[in-house]
Amino acid sequence: MRPFFLRHAGKLAASFFITCGIVFTIHKGGLKFLPEGGDFDQFVRRWWTLPIYFGFLLAMTWFRSVRWRFLLRSIAEVPKARLFSVSCVGFAAILLIPFRLGEIVRPYMIRTPPSQRDRTGHAGKGITLTAATSSVVAERIIDGLYLSIVLALSLLFVPTVHPLPDRVVGIPVTVAHVRTMGYAMLGLFATAFSTLAVFYFARSWAHRVTLTVVGKVSTTLAERLTGLFEKLVDGLHVFGRGKDALGFFVETTLYWTINATGMWLLAWGCGVVHTDGSAASLGEAFGLMGMLGCAILIPGPPGMLGVFQAGIYSGMTMFYPTSVVTGPGAAFVFLLYAAQVVFQIVAGIVGFLSLEPSGRRSFQALERGDSIAPADA
Repeated sequence: MRPFFLRHAGKLAASFFITCGIVFTIHKGGLKFLPEGGDFDQFVRRWWTLPIYFGFLLAMTWFRSVRWRFLLRSIAEVPKARLFSVSCVGFAAILLIPFRLGEIVRPYMIRTPPSQRDRTGHAGKGITLTAATSSVVAERIIDGLYLSIVLALSLLFVPTVHPLPDRVVGIPVTVAHVRTMGYAMLGLFATAFSTLAVFYFARSWAHRVTLTVVGKVSTTLAERLTGLFEKLVDGLHVFGRGKDALGFFVETTLYWTINATGMWLLAWGCGVVHTDGSAASLGEAFGLMGMLGCAILIPGPPGMLGVFQAGIYSGMTMFYPTSVVTGPGAAFVFLLYAAQVVFQIVAGIVGFLSLEPSGRRSFQALERGDSIAPADA
């Protein structure tokens, strides 16, 4: 592990200071990372919602993992079991390594090493690192667009408390700013998706326009941008095959719906209610899920500590009274975070142990920082 820490010492240090700042801000605002005993009163009577929530996490992770096959199918057929194992390791890496540096783990482990591709005599039969990475980038942008649309719809149509508080409970951020960030997230991912789509469906035209517009500032920058986009758009091959595109969006919908439904169940189990005592709604759970997605766009510390809590508290402030947010809501945030961290770590360990020896060696090579051959790019 020492080579890893040496290579990323600066990022780890920055992550440490970000974590300290977020934790200090939340603690100073009066929110609790560790709820008090009374906050768990309702949960004690509905403890069984937590083991069921782990079942939701398993189902969610399955669909999140195996839908990747639709993005890779134009290159190679990958068994679902391998996708699930590799993805579990990758998701754990994303959680534990700061600044989402763990995103490279999945592409690196799913790729076909050059030596294996050479044995077939057909390099195109394998998955290069560039192809695998472009599929993950496309997946992330589609997820971001999907989630930001869900968040925007929640902000528009899900009833909020009246009047809305001026600030998020315990955090020096206005509720108006939080809502603006939600809409900005939609604009960001819509722009990113549109850019990739233009490069995919009208590559020559997009290339010329980029060189013309950006080239006025820097020809080198324009060439680099066009080269980058042309590599990344390979992950959108799924849109050229209607059956695969439909399958990807169906399983993406299942993934996010299971995620929100699990959050809704756990919120009910913790006693998160409205001012009139009515239970949390599924629409609110989608809103909380969207706010969490918005929050983790912030450069993330290991475990997303602080960022995760800030995102959920920001969402809850819009839907529930302060007494609930700082009481049963604190228990909900703690259990939600703890359950996801524990599940991802355990799933990552199980996924690593279930990999074939070559897969484990790939992960160990990545951890050592072995260089990637040009042919693998």
